Amino acid sequence: MNINEIQDLIKFVSKSGVNEVEIEQKDFKITIKADGETKRRGARKDADNQMMAQMPMAMPQMPMAMPQAMPAAPAPAPAAAPAPAAPAAPAAADESDKYVTIKSPMIGTFYRSPGPDKESFVSVGDDIKSGGVVCIIEAMKLFNEIESEVSGKIVKVLVDDASPVEYDQPLFLVDPS
Repeated sequence: MNINEIQDLIKFVSKSGVNEVEIEQKDFKITIKADGETKRRGARKDADNQMMAQMPMAMPQMPMAMPQAMPAAPAPAPAAAPAPAAPAAPAAADESDKYVTIKSPMIGTFYRSPGPDKESFVSVGDDIKSGGVVCIIEAMKLFNEIESEVSGKIVKVLVDDASPVEYDQPLFLVDPS
């Protein structure tokens, strides 16, 4: 049973006026209880309508796959460019083709330095080596050092310090030559 099915079940219990639903499968058991004082005409109070979901103690753990190191692809060129900039767009695309993009391996908050009063790990023009730390991404109060998979020179930092990043979002452009 996935999270969407559980949410649908909770909505059903709250709308139907049923006080308790219990579902048991092989290794999964869920019990949803609604407070007995809920109003059936739809005028219900948040304090009167409590939902509880119990998950089993021995839930089978599914291994989480770490993202595999894939060859970095260059950042795609903007799809729609203004008409006057059209002649410059192919030159910019050719120039960015020679750069390697370091992408975010996770969702979190991007930090260029190990602390607010510390110096950045890397800046534009710095030479980096494969395995060297280029930034930190905070995810769920854990600070994860992001290491470069390529050696080269930092050409551009694509993300502002202390800003949220998505999985696979480009962080740096690196000239590997």
